[in-house]
Parts: sequence; C-alpha cells; structure tokens
Amino acid sequence: MQTTSQSWLPDIGQAHGPVYLAICAAIGRDLDEGRLNPGDRLPPQRELAEALGIDTGTVTRAYAEARRQGLIDAEGRRGSFVRGLPRKATAQVPPFDTGMNLPPIPADGTFSARFAATLQTVLEGPSAANRLQYQPAGGAPEDRLAGAQWLSAQGIAADEDNVVVTSGAQTALHAIASSILERGDAVCTGPFVYPGWTAICRRLGIKLIPIAADRSGIDPDALEQACSLGTIRAVYIVPDNDNPTTATLDRERRERIVDIARRHDVLIIEDDPYSRLAETEIPPLAAMAPERTWHVASLSKLISPALRIAYLRAPLLRDALRLATDTHETTVMPPPLNLAACARWLNEGTWAELVDEVRAECLTRQAIVRDVLPAGSYRAAPAGYHLWIPLEGETRAFELVSAMRALGVSAVSSEQFRVDPAVQEHAVRLSIGGSVDHQRLRRALEVTEAMLHHRGGRASPLV
Repeated sequence: MQTTSQSWLPDIGQAHGPVYLAICAAIGRDLDEGRLNPGDRLPPQRELAEALGIDTGTVTRAYAEARRQGLIDAEGRRGSFVRGLPRKATAQVPPFDTGMNLPPIPADGTFSARFAATLQTVLEGPSAANRLQYQPAGGAPEDRLAGAQWLSAQGIAADEDNVVVTSGAQTALHAIASSILERGDAVCTGPFVYPGWTAICRRLGIKLIPIAADRSGIDPDALEQACSLGTIRAVYIVPDNDNPTTATLDRERRERIVDIARRHDVLIIEDDPYSRLAETEIPPLAAMAPERTWHVASLSKLISPALRIAYLRAPLLRDALRLATDTHETTVMPPPLNLAACARWLNEGTWAELVDEVRAECLTRQAIVRDVLPAGSYRAAPAGYHLWIPLEGETRAFELVSAMRALGVSAVSSEQFRVDPAVQEHAVRLSIGGSVDHQRLRRALEVTEAMLHHRGGRASPLV
C-alpha cells in the first residue's frame, strides 16, 4: 500500500540545526522504522511546507538532500518517491577508547553521506588526477586560499601566502615548535595542558613554565610576572573550551594577554580546535595580535577526526615557508582527497552545516549531563564535548577511569595533563563525544555521579 501525501508528516519537533536536514533525517529514520516503505510517494513540497509551517524552499532543499543521500527519487510531475530497500540497522560496535577527545557523532548526522558524495564529485571532476598525486608543500594555492578565507571570517588577517595546510593540529604544533622555538626556550602554559603539546616540547627540549589559572583560563597577572623575568619566549593557549579544563578566556583577558605579549615581545601559539562550536564568538588572539600569533584551526575536532585537516596561519610569508618545509619533512602532505573535500566544504559553506549538526548534538549531550550530574560538580563549555570533574574526598581517579573504560566512555586522569607538580587539584577529563549513544552516556554519567558520592574508605566495587 502506497503512503499518500496526506498520511506522512515528518517529526522534527525535537530536531536541532537546519530544518531541511531534520526533514531529510526524518525520511531516513522513518524508512528504517517502517513508517515509510520503498515506492511510497512523499507529499508535494508546497503541501508539506504548509503542514509544517515553513517555506517551500526549505522542503525543496530537504528533498534535494534526500536525493543526494539516495533516500528518494524525483519523477518530475509525478512527485518524489522513497527508493530502494529499508536500510538495515547494524550491530553497534563498541567504540575505541584511545583517550582522545572526539566530536560526537549525531544520530541523524549527514557527514558520512556528504563525505562519500563529495569524494565521488572530486574523483569525477577535472582535477581528479592532481588530487591523486603528491601535493605542494603546505598545500596547493587553492587549498591554502580556502583556509585563509575561512580564517578571515573570524577577523584573522590571512591569505594564501601565510596559511599552511597540515595533516591535523598535532602536525601544525610540531611545525610551530620546530620553526620558532629552540632547545632551552621557555613557554608559558596553564597548570594543566594538552599532552600532545607537552610531548612536542619534551622531545625538542623546550621548557614549559606553568602559571596560575582559574575557571576563566590563565591569569594575566601570573603571565605578567613570568614574562617580567625576561626569559619567556612564547605562551601556549587554547582560548576556547581549554583541553582539559574547559576554560574560555573572555575578551578582557585576551586583550590583557595581547598587551603583555607585546610589551615583553612574547610570541603567542593559539591552538584553537573548538571555538567555532561556541554559540558566542569572541575574537581570537590572532585577530588581536596578528604580528605575533601562530593560529591553528582544525576541522578534525569540529567535524570528524577522520579528516586529519588543519589550517595553520603564520604572521608572515617567510614564517609560512619555514612551516611548509617542516610539515613536508614530517608528514609530506595532508590526505589529498580529504583536503579536496574540506576545501569544497569551506568554499560552499557545507562545513558550517556539518558543524551545526555537531553543535546540536553537543547541546543535547550537555543537557543529559545537567540532568544527571549536580550543578557545581563539573565544568563544561556550553557546546563542548568534554567535562572537567574535580575529585574530592575518597573518589580516586583510577577507579573512575576504569569504570568509564568498561562502559566504553573515555576518561583521563588529570595526571596526564599536569605541568605544575605543585598544583594539588585532582580531576578527570570525561569525554562525552564520539560514537557513544545517549543511553550509554547517561549510564556512564549515573555511574560517575554515584562514584563521586562514594564513601567508606574502600575501593569502589564498580572498578
């Protein structure tokens, strides 16, 4: 029996992000769950728009996206019809626990379908042969330009001459450290810092100088005091949703940091993987102090780690040339097809739609966190996908980490991030992203809440 135009209405009441994507996701979901069947005729676009109270263009875009994903066929004046066989639900594979912080995978996300379709378009296009070859050091001009325009939208002075494309942010940070720092140089950081940066500095013989920080990030007064000694070469900062502490520097602190850096001739290394998920934009340090800021922006933390694409903005052309040489020596080039897809997405605006999906999923997961964990027991950025959970009393980090591992949720002890041994704060970074579904996440949070209130001086039975 064929579904008529009057009998199907997509449920988009709880959807986040663009409405057209919600309608497309509803088609796929209803096909999976049997409310739509192959051959069913979808409502005419105008009728569906009127029923949902939206404009017809949104429905047109939704149907176009559904066609692109292979969910429906358009047969001219006859209308749009559900195609193929219902998609089979596959058994869920437990997620890998690598200890890495991963963006969440939205249940109705379009990344996989868009990635596959974009790669097909690239491989069928006129530049396919070039994309299957070794790429120029630092990226081809059109790829650097796409990244420069993306960065420029945030007020950063960027063009194809001072932007380098790298295979992820870690490669970019390694290039920066190798290019502008020397063995024995001192770099300020907060008391807890991203372990990837610590590993680079240890390998290159760079000294990390921890300075005081609070819930709002590093303390400018502490930075001033450290820089007044005249031995600080640079400061390393994650300005939005710091990894691991979740702190975000407000505009006033950023301006003070810039002023201090200029007066003491200190360089700024701005590792910025998360700011574009935030709902409120604060100008990056690179926009405030372009002459001394090395800015790293990664698509891997915004959309998917499978992309392995980051854009590194240097102050000057000569700086970019050195960075391009270093990245070529270490990783040769970013994945060419991934880079081609990302460049298209940046040019067409698709990246923003994919980030919208991730942001919406982050907000949904943060709502689950608020529903389970008491206010004040953790720190989080509103649209972030990790928590910083201070441990008090008898709760021990290794017990909580072990319990989360058994549930397929990544948790890392603060010891992995500690730079200043004098800081006695004990905490756990709990990641709520990745492929963990809402049910497993809620279970993990319930276990966390129980363990935070465990008392009695004995090891937890949940380990």
